[in-house]
Amino acid sequence: MKNALGNIMQQAQKMQEDLKKAQEELAAMEVQGESGGGLVKIIMTGKREVRKVAIDDSLVGDDKDMLEDLVAAAINDAVHKVSKMKKEKMSQVTAGIPIPPGFQMPF
Repeated sequence: MKNALGNIMQQAQKMQEDLKKAQEELAAMEVQGESGGGLVKIIMTGKREVRKVAIDDSLVGDDKDMLEDLVAAAINDAVHKVSKMKKEKMSQVTAGIPIPPGFQMPF
């Protein structure tokens, strides 16, 4: 019994270390969100910080409402990609460990 508890504690400690490493890796990663067929591009970090906004010259000055909509759509695309990237990374870290349905990781 004592040995089994020690094994569980070691596994928990390893998982905690793996989660911290995964969080650091995710924070450093970048994704590109796009809209309008690539006319608006957003670069976003794993922390959901926008690093760069690129707007094709053909959109500047003509239709402000459309440009605003395309920027919002590109940001949303990047946010969804960050979310997907985090889920994939966390599934690698927690592989083989039974996690209750609906449990959210601490970030």
